Amino acid sequence: MELFPILLSLRVATLSTILAGLFGVGLAWVLTRRRFPGRTLLESVVVLPLVLPPTVVGFYLLLLLGRSGPLGASLEAAGLEIVFTWRAAVIAATVASLPLVVKAVQAAFESVDPRIEAAARTLRPAASVFLTVTLPLAWRGILAGLILAFARGMGEFGITLMLAGSIPGRTQTLPLAIYDAVQANDLAQANALALTTIGIVTVLLFILSRLPRVRF
Repeated sequence: MELFPILLSLRVATLSTILAGLFGVGLAWVLTRRRFPGRTLLESVVVLPLVLPPTVVGFYLLLLLGRSGPLGASLEAAGLEIVFTWRAAVIAATVASLPLVVKAVQAAFESVDPRIEAAARTLRPAASVFLTVTLPLAWRGILAGLILAFARGMGEFGITLMLAGSIPGRTQTLPLAIYDAVQANDLAQANALALTTIGIVTVLLFILSRLPRVRF
C-alpha cells in the first residue's frame, strides 16, 4: 500500500483544521455576538460549501487562485504557486471544513451565558474575557468542530480534484488515490486505502462521541 497519499492526507487535514479553526472561531464569534447589516448573507456564504456541488466550489477557487485569477496572479508574482500543489489541497480542505467549524462553534458560543461575559468585562478587557471566559466555557463545541473539520479534510475529494488535481507523489490524497486505484481496476489497493480512511475517521468520530454532550 502506498504511504504518500496517507501522509499527505494527514498533513492536509492537520493544516486545514488549524486554518479552519482560526477562521471558524472568529467567524462564529462574530455571527453569534454581533448584529450588523449583511450578517445573514455572511452566514449563508459561509455555509455555501456544504450545499453547493464540490465541483462548483472548486471551479470558482480555480478561477480565483489560477495563474490568470486576481489572487493567483499576485501570489505567483510573489513566488508562491498554489494550483496543482499540496497548498491547493490544504485550501480545498479548509474551504470544505470551515462551515462545520463555524456551525459547531456557533452552537457552543450560544450556550455561553452573555451575562457571564458582561460581568467579566467589568473586571478585564474584552480580549481577555474571550480568551479566559468564553473559550474555556465553549471548549467542547470548539473541539467537536475541529474533530469534524479534520475528518472532513481527510475525506475531501471534489474541490481538491478541481484545484489540486490528482498528481501521484505530489497532490494525490487518500480519496483521490482510492478513485485512481478503482479506475485502474486495482481493487486491492483501493480497498486497503479505503479501510485506512475508514479506520482514521472512525477513531475521530469515536473520540467525538466520547466528549461530554454539546448542544447543537
